[in-house]
Amino acid sequence: MEKPPHPFAFRDFTCYFAARLTSTLAQMAMVIVIGWQVYDIARTDLGMTPKEAAFQLGLIGLAQFVPLLVLTLVVGWIADRIDRRWIARGAVALEAGCAIALGLLTWTGEISLPALFAVAALLGVARAFASPALQALAPNLVPIAVLPTAIALSSIAWQTGSVLGPAVGGILYDIDAVISYAFSAALFVFAFLALMLIRPVPRSAITGPAHPWEQMKDGMRYVRQNRLVLGAISLDLFAVLLAGVTAVLPIYARDILQVGADGLGQLRAAPAVGAVATAVWFAWRPLRENVGVKLLVGVAIFGAATAVFGVSRSLPLSLAMLVLLGAADMLSVYVRQSLIQLYTPDAMRGRVGAVSTLFISGSNELGEARAGFLAAVIGPTAAVAAGGIGAILVAGLWARWFPELRAARTFDPPQMPEDIPLKEKAT
Repeated sequence: MEKPPHPFAFRDFTCYFAARLTSTLAQMAMVIVIGWQVYDIARTDLGMTPKEAAFQLGLIGLAQFVPLLVLTLVVGWIADRIDRRWIARGAVALEAGCAIALGLLTWTGEISLPALFAVAALLGVARAFASPALQALAPNLVPIAVLPTAIALSSIAWQTGSVLGPAVGGILYDIDAVISYAFSAALFVFAFLALMLIRPVPRSAITGPAHPWEQMKDGMRYVRQNRLVLGAISLDLFAVLLAGVTAVLPIYARDILQVGADGLGQLRAAPAVGAVATAVWFAWRPLRENVGVKLLVGVAIFGAATAVFGVSRSLPLSLAMLVLLGAADMLSVYVRQSLIQLYTPDAMRGRVGAVSTLFISGSNELGEARAGFLAAVIGPTAAVAAGGIGAILVAGLWARWFPELRAARTFDPPQMPEDIPLKEKAT
């Protein structure tokens, strides 16, 4: 049997990869600066206690999630009706505008908590549109046989940006926050140009009910009826909702480990180091057997590493646990995204992608809000450790409640979806 071509043999996927890498790098550099500025303004300028400042970090996560909650059905439908390339381009352009606005506000000394909250909400809007469009676009750029490797490479792009973004953002913030925002703005512009180079791709027409509202709800119905997809998406939601630690990293950097902004960059980048190493491994040696069981094991390891990080007072141990949880999270992302993409017809991918984005963002943004709020009540150590234990319990419960996950041996669906003709010719 002839070995399928590498995803980079397809020019449009290469442009997609470049756009995903640079936009993620810009986003993560920006996010760490926003979190640090929120915590710093709350502690230094407004004289808040660590718990009160942690509450502000929780609000930032909530500000990013609310637009996703409100827009999910609409953006998924749009991603199946409108050219997905232009949706992604518009979202990246909005993110570039946010970076420029925060840079100008910081430069003029007008930066404030309300401004940071407002921009966080706009970034939530941009992500609401970008995520389902980009998720649905990737399968149109490569043949179906290449898709698992393409998903691993897409994850490498995202995780590499997650590695470099926080570290670069922290270093540039130490020099001047304006430089960090200018760096993000320039990368967003590059990502926009890379997306402009992707040629038109064919898409399937929406079938089923003619009314737009019914078409929007079809994505929810599909996820609810396909228990394997539902189990994979909801597993991530509850695991990361309970065990997410991103929001409390400024607290650990400043008040617990006492390593400052540079140390915060290391803490923020450590999960992505483990994730990139895992994604590179899967790009070289794609996962082929017992994918469902490995997904559940990965979530349990994620929870255990989070719990140990929560009680650690050693920077090396904390970094090691963050690397481990990043590797386990990448395993979960790789299996989940492959199952969702390969079990979903192309005409439904935008709407299912929007539902997936809502669940993922629910786990990330609401997880950040949960961590910030709970840290304000019981302290960060107890909040993080309890969340990690909760993620382990979730893995056990989902193994029992969703036997379809345990039974998933490979990425091959029982019946291949009726996809549109994909580009079979490398360029």
